[in-house]
Amino acid sequence: MLGMLTTAALSFVLFAVLAVVAIMKNALRRKALIQNSLTLLIIGLILMFVIVYVFMPVMTMPNLLLLNTVVALLLTPLLYVGSRINVQYQTLHRSLTGVLIILVALSFVGMFVYNFFALGDSYDSIPKQEEEEAKPLNEENTPISVAPESARNKVQKAMSVVPNTQFYDLGKLQAQRVDGEIVYVAPVEFANFWRYLRGGETEGYFSIPATNINAQPDFIESKMRYTNSSYFNQNVKRVVYAAHPDHIQSGDAQIELDDDGKPWYVQTIYKPLPFSNQPDLQNIKVAVVDPENGDVKSYESGEAPDFIEGSVSSELAATENNYFGQYVNGWLNSIFGKKDVKIPNESGTESSVTPIFNEAGEMFYFTDMASPKENIDSALGYTLINARTGELTYYNGKQNNGIMDSKGAKQIVNKEYPEKNWTGSMPVLYNVDGHPTWIVNVLDPNGLFKQYAYIKASDSDFVVFGETAKQTLNAYRLALAQDPSNVEGSEGTELTEKNGTISRVLVTSTEARQSVQFLLDGDTTIYTVNTSKAPLAIFLKEGDSVEMKARIRDNGTGTVEEMTIEGLND
Repeated sequence: MLGMLTTAALSFVLFAVLAVVAIMKNALRRKALIQNSLTLLIIGLILMFVIVYVFMPVMTMPNLLLLNTVVALLLTPLLYVGSRINVQYQTLHRSLTGVLIILVALSFVGMFVYNFFALGDSYDSIPKQEEEEAKPLNEENTPISVAPESARNKVQKAMSVVPNTQFYDLGKLQAQRVDGEIVYVAPVEFANFWRYLRGGETEGYFSIPATNINAQPDFIESKMRYTNSSYFNQNVKRVVYAAHPDHIQSGDAQIELDDDGKPWYVQTIYKPLPFSNQPDLQNIKVAVVDPENGDVKSYESGEAPDFIEGSVSSELAATENNYFGQYVNGWLNSIFGKKDVKIPNESGTESSVTPIFNEAGEMFYFTDMASPKENIDSALGYTLINARTGELTYYNGKQNNGIMDSKGAKQIVNKEYPEKNWTGSMPVLYNVDGHPTWIVNVLDPNGLFKQYAYIKASDSDFVVFGETAKQTLNAYRLALAQDPSNVEGSEGTELTEKNGTISRVLVTSTEARQSVQFLLDGDTTIYTVNTSKAPLAIFLKEGDSVEMKARIRDNGTGTVEEMTIEGLND
């Protein structure tokens, strides 16, 4: 309550100053002015406290200036009228009251103008770096998690297991890592105000694995009194506001589970830049609320307890992407010149961003960037934002030049199954053996998962579908190895000298090129050689002895760079 009282009190500073000026200037009506000032102040404070309690305005300079102006405009005339003092508007500009009004008006103009130019300062506050390309995907990575639409669909169908299920709706779905497994967690929230009055507390939360398409949700009982859907002093947003009235809250609070399975509401908060409401992205904090008793603890985003993956909310990550892309050279450039401007695509699953996890279990928000020019469907690069620290990494290497964007990847999937009305969801760009690759979930009209689609980002015709992530990844890698048009994607793999006897041969032909795949005796690696590199390879047959230099990958495939065939190259 102290934060709300402070905000309400600070809204009366201008009125108090104007009241003091009026009392000093009107000695004959001083007693009436003092009485009326105190009366208006007490009534006004009560009303303002109610307004602050309901609407929770953040205690920033622009907001306080606006509140002070509104209060002064409403109460000052009542003060003069109630004290029977005539106001001479002709000489108002020559009085101290008039000077104060002029200063307030100029402050409004100054803050309004500064708010636009502070956009560039917000860009500068982003902790950022640029890299050429991301690390390649390997078998230990989970290429992509189940789309949240599919997970939510399953959880909705399981709501009947919740006691008094008619009281509740499903809350916000949050991806996180629990006991080494990536899961979605969603709280049970009150359906409406009357359900809150009847129930008093919610029953618990659902958890469902995010990487197993066949998994079913589990309901975990855990009584929660302080929630997003609670009212009055038990509403999480109001609890956080009471503790931090000078911080802006980003999005709705989400629950995250500690090592004991206890849920905590996690709310991202930040202070704006001075004299504006634009975010200072170097000053991000997280407020952690105990849903049982409402206790609030706050941390710097990167220093939150280890069980918290999303110190930075998806909403703030989307804001960070927007500032990073549009205001690289300031506000005016974002409107007129648009030099180096990038527009974040809105194909993400949460506030236009998509949460993903790396092999170390760290969560990032993915977003691809497009040109501000209309009718351009190629990506300029993509960003990964660390969900704990807010640090943004922009990948814009040569391999990403001219590739399709996330909207194009989804359209490819949408056109593949028009008769079934299956659609693409959750596109994420990965580095697969040096090739930028869109990995897309294919969902049916009910949001249920059907397939994975691996799409070569530089070639809209190069698409591989599969039932599981690992199966599709291996099939895609094999297709890459078989495609002679590929400049070898695993350039980071060293050349290995090999020799042996051919045991199996397969010639693959397209309209433009040919390639040869083969196995060696005692070797399960599938080797591919392009006839453009070794023209005589087209005549390979079982029993031939070969010597070669090849790039051999961990997935059981190899690409031949040089080859000598005994009897043909002699």
